[in-house]
Amino acid sequence: MRNIEFLDTSLRDGEQTPGVNFSINEKIMIAKQLEKWGISAIEAGFPAASPDSFTAVQEIAKILTKTAVTGLARAVKSDIDACYEALKDAKKPQIHVFIATSPVHMKYKLQKTPDEVIAAIKEHVTYARERFDIVEFSPEDATRTEKSFLLKAVQTAVDAGASYINIPDTVGFTTPTEYYETFKFLIENITSDREIIFSPHCHDDLGMATANTLAAIKGGAGRVEGTVNGIGERAGNVALEEVAVALEIRKDYYQANSEIVLNETFATSELVSRFSGISVPKNKAVIGGNAFAHESGIHQDGVLKNPETYEIITPELVGVKTNSLPLGKLSGRHAFVDKLSGLGFDDITNEALQALFAKFKVLADKKHEVTDADIRALVAGTTIENPTGFQFDNLAITSTEDGKQTVTITMRNAGDEVIDTIATGSGAVEAAFNAIDSFFTQSVRLNSYDITAITKGIDAQAEVHVTVENEDTGTIFNANGLDFDVLRASAIAYSNANSLVQRENAGIITKKISEKANPEG
Repeated sequence: MRNIEFLDTSLRDGEQTPGVNFSINEKIMIAKQLEKWGISAIEAGFPAASPDSFTAVQEIAKILTKTAVTGLARAVKSDIDACYEALKDAKKPQIHVFIATSPVHMKYKLQKTPDEVIAAIKEHVTYARERFDIVEFSPEDATRTEKSFLLKAVQTAVDAGASYINIPDTVGFTTPTEYYETFKFLIENITSDREIIFSPHCHDDLGMATANTLAAIKGGAGRVEGTVNGIGERAGNVALEEVAVALEIRKDYYQANSEIVLNETFATSELVSRFSGISVPKNKAVIGGNAFAHESGIHQDGVLKNPETYEIITPELVGVKTNSLPLGKLSGRHAFVDKLSGLGFDDITNEALQALFAKFKVLADKKHEVTDADIRALVAGTTIENPTGFQFDNLAITSTEDGKQTVTITMRNAGDEVIDTIATGSGAVEAAFNAIDSFFTQSVRLNSYDITAITKGIDAQAEVHVTVENEDTGTIFNANGLDFDVLRASAIAYSNANSLVQRENAGIITKKISEKANPEG
């Protein structure tokens, strides 16, 4: 059995999803969970892109002990220097250098000749290797690059010191057979006196990211790259949980293992979903809400007789627990702490625990039975870093004689300054959003509004996801809110989204340098 390494790029490529803006604290929490999940390397960000990205990579580098931390860099010396500075405290630092090699990218984006690209690879991989023991190189848009030139580019990078070679399917263009043959071709023709590990990086534009990634493994890849839940720009990246479970279920075919702790899969997926503001579709493979549901009578009959008839993945394999928590309004702090520990929340500070337990008691008063999902949602809702400045505090609602709703929204800042705004609407949510709009007085358009019940039943907690657009800049922001009351959850989500827009308008959230920009130098 070969061992397949997993590199997660949820914090870098995943954050390129329109509307996704992880705070530094959220990135740290995700990074810790990824380490617990068994990820071998985390692409923590693109340090040269913005001060926030640099700081996030720097902070993640300080806390991870088992998982390698890597930063992305264009073939630009200042990018490589930024990675070095951000990662100098990492236990296992790596760098990922890339430049485009396809004809269309070289001609129109880079405006460089093939010879100039080869020279840039040699110069910048050499420069990176002088600063890092582990250098990864990617020929961007590799699957639309001529085989002979791709081989030349990769050989140049290997000769310059790269030990990981990533072959990205940047626009989701390739097919499993083509990708398999590309890996076989490169592995058979690249020469080196040391081990070179090849990896796929697949986008899902044609819906083949998982199939292509598995084909690359069959073709000899020793590491895979992707994101949790498949988040990423356009149609997203390969979902790492799908690859990990496929390797487990089909060991007979792939003859490969990984270090992924499969029963941490659901918790990892849920955390990334909540912080990204992107819900997992019900029919999503491996971790979707219907992944273990059986509606057909024939299927139900078969599963009751033997689960293996229609269930190749057990819920327990990926950390889905069907039992409910034996916690309620009479449960004490000790029992609550024990349950948190059992769910993997071991590093909550005493101050945060006190606030969390108080919220648990409020929830337990409203619910007959508190489930694992309720507790996870409660923790995530408490630890989501709300934007600084004024935050939602409370609301009150009244009905008018003409059938409209009037909502008073109370906003509070860290200095306990309180401001109330009042607005009406055809419904309570519209009135609440109108009141929040009048507080922030900025050009915001609501693009989507979704409500998800955390658990089943009439007493389920509500999670609200909103997507808004800053009409002054065109930037998309996702935000979410969690509360037992749907209206409060809606107000929290919309307030958080408006706070992000406010921060962008104030220059606190800055435009990021695109890693696809034309390198200068």
